[in-house]
Amino acid sequence: MFNLKTISLLPIHGTSPLSVFFSTHSSSREHAGHKLNSSCHSGMRRCVKEGYAYSLGNKNLSIKSPDGSNSGEEFSGNSYNKSIQYCCKLGDIDKAMALLAQMQALGFHPSSISYASLIEALASVGRTLEADAIFQEMVCFGFNPKLRFYNILLRGFLKKGLLGLGSRLLMVMEDMGICRNQETYKILLDYHVNAGRLDDTWLIINEMRSKGFQLNSFVYGKVIGLYRDNGMWKKAVGIVEEIREMGLSLDRQIYNSIIDTFGKYGELVEALEVFEKMQQESIRPDIVTWNSLIRWHCKAGDVAKALELFTQMQEQGFYPDPKIFITIISCLGELGKWDVIKKNFENMKDRGHGKIGAIYAILVDIYGQYGRFRDPEECIAALKLEGLQPSGSMFCILANAYAQQGMCEQTVKVLQLMEPEGIEPNLVMLNVLINAFGVAGKYKEALSVYHLMKDIGISPDLVTYSTLMKAFIRAKKFHKVPEIYKQMESSGCTPDRKARQFLQSALVVLEQRR
Repeated sequence: MFNLKTISLLPIHGTSPLSVFFSTHSSSREHAGHKLNSSCHSGMRRCVKEGYAYSLGNKNLSIKSPDGSNSGEEFSGNSYNKSIQYCCKLGDIDKAMALLAQMQALGFHPSSISYASLIEALASVGRTLEADAIFQEMVCFGFNPKLRFYNILLRGFLKKGLLGLGSRLLMVMEDMGICRNQETYKILLDYHVNAGRLDDTWLIINEMRSKGFQLNSFVYGKVIGLYRDNGMWKKAVGIVEEIREMGLSLDRQIYNSIIDTFGKYGELVEALEVFEKMQQESIRPDIVTWNSLIRWHCKAGDVAKALELFTQMQEQGFYPDPKIFITIISCLGELGKWDVIKKNFENMKDRGHGKIGAIYAILVDIYGQYGRFRDPEECIAALKLEGLQPSGSMFCILANAYAQQGMCEQTVKVLQLMEPEGIEPNLVMLNVLINAFGVAGKYKEALSVYHLMKDIGISPDLVTYSTLMKAFIRAKKFHKVPEIYKQMESSGCTPDRKARQFLQSALVVLEQRR
């Protein structure tokens, strides 16, 4: 189990342990297959070794069936496959890897469904190195991965900003004669839009058009968002006319993109007009719609309208997520309107949201600095009294609330409290911890979490590097920013717009100091 008590400052060192998926581009299917097989055995041995080590950590090596029974008898290959798939479904990936090692030690091989379950489960939690190794092992044993497997791995690579590995994977797909589908393009668009790459986004869209793919609301919604994020909100709105000219109807996703675009640039009257228009066309707003309108009204200082929307949202059966509630708390807290927050809590309880409201009550207390819940143990105890079973997301909500206040000790304590509940800290939660130290100006501690993350086999992502660079800028350690930026590039992460801005800001300061 991960131990947060051992955080120590380590020197900055080289690259991420994530290995290169394919080193060079091959021009034939035979060469592509050879590249897979050449690295398969070492990756497979590593996976088996790690999984077997996990098994040996338990004194009793007999395997329990999915229902928890333990006969002490050896499983058949089919039983192993069912258990692996069951563990992946439950999110118990370590157990699934242990079962994989045990079945291979007995001479059994996973089925294609088990491989799919393992690859998808590993990629979903950012363990792309292991997903890569399982994928290569699958090919090694003679399976021909379908396009779905490539898409899962591509999404995992790009989610962590590993554009180089993603590009190599696409090359291998081409060599193997595997054509991209709508899902492949969706993954690529999602990455380029989130990275602020306008030219690359249009290249993907033009390729889709040339290959006869229908441009749907997802594509147009992404384009609108990209224009919005690049400050070209008028062009974003202009996309709507193009959609109408093509005879396509505006759906919820496009309306949400337009509303968010108007909101970001302070055009709140227009945002509300679009909001009314979508309802007139019988398109029901979802939680994304409400969150966007509330967030931008809070940003503009129109708290009264934000609260009105907040109430309307609940009346329509939606419950606010933690992020939007924290936004409201911050706005009202700055104005000292804690009585208004209390009133909203009472209204939520009247609507039958008493149990979930306990989480928000604690968030208010943390933000209000009243002192009642300064101890995370009291927070968890209070939630349990309300009948709430602690979950990973609940711990993350609390950790983030403490982190935003720069309360480092409490943030660490929240993550420590996860261990007795059997919940393992993941990449997102450790990024929250880095942010907490950064907000408090404790850049050394933030750096130590980064190194600890790599030591326990969690590969940092774009958020990790950007948060760490921001921590150094806050601490005025500008010379450290280029070092982290280089580490980000050498690990295979492609810097996004925010990372490039952090680097530019640090370089400007360093140049002025010369």
